[in-house]
Amino acid sequence: MADTLQYLKSSPTGNFFLLAGPCVIEGEKMALDIAAHIVPICQRLNIPYVFKGSYRKANRSRVDSFTGIGDKKALEILRKVREEFGVPVVTDIHEAAEAEMAAEYVDILQIPAFLCRQTDLLVAAARTGKMVNIKKGQFLAPESMRFAVQKIIDSGNRQVAVTERGTTFGYGDLVVDYRGIPTMQQSGDVPVILDVTHSLQQPNTAAGVTGGRPELIETIARAGIAVGADGLFIETHPDPSVAKSDGANMLRLDLIEGLLSRLTDIRMTVNSFTK
Repeated sequence: MADTLQYLKSSPTGNFFLLAGPCVIEGEKMALDIAAHIVPICQRLNIPYVFKGSYRKANRSRVDSFTGIGDKKALEILRKVREEFGVPVVTDIHEAAEAEMAAEYVDILQIPAFLCRQTDLLVAAARTGKMVNIKKGQFLAPESMRFAVQKIIDSGNRQVAVTERGTTFGYGDLVVDYRGIPTMQQSGDVPVILDVTHSLQQPNTAAGVTGGRPELIETIARAGIAVGADGLFIETHPDPSVAKSDGANMLRLDLIEGLLSRLTDIRMTVNSFTK
């Protein structure tokens, strides 16, 4: 997609856009089934939709944690989702050398939160010409994200978004400061996405597996829409209890339609006050 940023702003009703899918690509059927479920819902609700799936997970708590089914195989699945459903796709990259490879298959390159200050990675992503979504580090103030955005722009690419995904609160919890959403919108003049599900992680539990609070997904999402987030990021799976990564904080796929419908009602109400 030539201008992904413009697509994200294309809802005729002024609705938010959505990045959603599994944490990691586990197989072709699972990816296609998730896309087939979400695409018609988003079409009905006028939500510009991007399919999300990591082709490989690099940040794992333990060496035996699942990382992926193979880079090439997973990237080919992402391409197939794009071709079959006509929607953009997004995936994470972790090193500068991965940018050009992943850009052949996807529309948006995502920079993980822990890596948002890695200049070589940001520059490599920007130079592919693909849109770049930078997740705000759990350790950064919202104001600091303007410098990450500027690295993309200075590299000749103005297709950039930033994502709020919670700030470290003590040793094993995160908190969302909703003041950061308008702050990042104002300081960078870029879309700001709220990563709902990662904001509910409880990282580095004693068992070496990340925990989470999925019962609060709607609470976090409602607040984000109310304060004007441009887009939402939601990881979802048909059965999070058997997901190979981040199952503890993912949304069950059959719950996404009701959630998106209620969030759309909130966005339309908010929009009515700003006209």
